[in-house]
Amino acid sequence: MDERNLAPAFVELADSLVDDFDLIDFLSRLTDRCVGTLEVAAAGVLLADRDGVLRVLAASSDDVRLIELLQVQNDKGPCLTCYRTGQAVTVTDLDLAPERWPRFAEDARSRGFAAVQALPMRLRERTIGALNLFHTTTRALDPQVTAIAQALADVATISLLQKRVIEDQDLLNRQLEQALDTRVVIEQAKGKLAERYGLSMQEAFTLLRGYARSHNRRLTDLATAFINEAEPLTDLCPQP
Repeated sequence: MDERNLAPAFVELADSLVDDFDLIDFLSRLTDRCVGTLEVAAAGVLLADRDGVLRVLAASSDDVRLIELLQVQNDKGPCLTCYRTGQAVTVTDLDLAPERWPRFAEDARSRGFAAVQALPMRLRERTIGALNLFHTTTRALDPQVTAIAQALADVATISLLQKRVIEDQDLLNRQLEQALDTRVVIEQAKGKLAERYGLSMQEAFTLLRGYARSHNRRLTDLATAFINEAEPLTDLCPQP
């Protein structure tokens, strides 16, 4: 393990809150750091999309990318087990894994890999994917290397979840802005309806909302049409 690269690796993975943040580049740096710092043969990252479907987002080599893709397609492998359980999976000898993951073991061995570790990308109870480390020799895996790899996965997970929160917050802000604009239109429609029929603002709103519901209309669209007189809406009046 190259300890000189540890600090830069953690700093780099923590720095995701920039305007030009690129998810693929970020995860590729994670796999590169694992290979360069932990001196594993290869690394890959699978992340779940918003529907919980795992996607191959990064791999340090084409061989690993193919192994990961086949693993997802076959719906079997240590990385999928890791994601579903939220627990690390370690296979120190792929020759001993055929019964559990025959296709994965065959694919990995055929590409020169002899052992694999799947580490959860998890924050508390939420698991968003797995960081997968591949080795070319069968040996007892260094606990210190495993701990540092998990720490890298944890830092990356926190950065990604923080990024998602910010994106969700931006979406929320846009929705709030839209809601505020919508509210202005509805208030204008309420005022016009109240003045026309001698109603209170609350009565006008109740009438407007009831009409929208009974005619399967969006309240905003109805209010806009009423203000602009784009539609006759002759039956939009209080019952005697």
